[in-house]
Amino acid sequence: MASSIYRGFFLFVFLFSFDTAISSSHEAELGSARVVFQTNYGDIEFGFFPNVAPKTVEHIFKLVRLGGYNTNHFFRIDKGFVAQVADVMGGRTAPLNLEQRLEAEKTVVGEFSNVKHVRGILSMGRYSDPDSAASSFSILLGDAPHLDGQYAIFGKVTKGDETLKKLEQLPTRTEGIFVMPTERITIHSTYHYDTKVDSCEREKDILRRRLSESAREIEKWRINCLP
Repeated sequence: MASSIYRGFFLFVFLFSFDTAISSSHEAELGSARVVFQTNYGDIEFGFFPNVAPKTVEHIFKLVRLGGYNTNHFFRIDKGFVAQVADVMGGRTAPLNLEQRLEAEKTVVGEFSNVKHVRGILSMGRYSDPDSAASSFSILLGDAPHLDGQYAIFGKVTKGDETLKKLEQLPTRTEGIFVMPTERITIHSTYHYDTKVDSCEREKDILRRRLSESAREIEKWRINCLP
């Protein structure tokens, strides 16, 4: 009798673990939106996990749509670990307009999940407060299981691994716990598109990209002309 109970218990544990693993993998499905960061070393494209971290995705995507990451930079390049994007509030060379600033000042509740920190994953930066994530995030350059469950994962890189490899080869310096590039790695401009749109819409996305590049030049001009 006892052995039957134990067998039933272990079967329950096995099935529960199996179901949990399946649901965790389903949670990490990409949405159709894609974002492209155009850097001085090439493009990096990524998608979002809207059903893993919906509030984080909404916040980051809104900042992208507002042009908040234009003229920002990667302040940290730690080979095999992370490439970290600077906080929008202090990382841009161009001034923020009011709408950008209001969104950039927001923080997001910590949306921690069972998704693993592996190469290509996007993970929010934060302070000791679990609900202090703002606009800085890391692209994982390797597996980092010690971060699992501690930082909110909200997407992953879909194209641009060659660009990440270039960044990993750049000279760095160490400041405290941070490994930082010796030169500025600029996110010149950004654009977004939807993988479900038709070819006509894709042409519009290309035009949007060109307009983003033009906007970057205008922002440079504005900075140079500031008193």
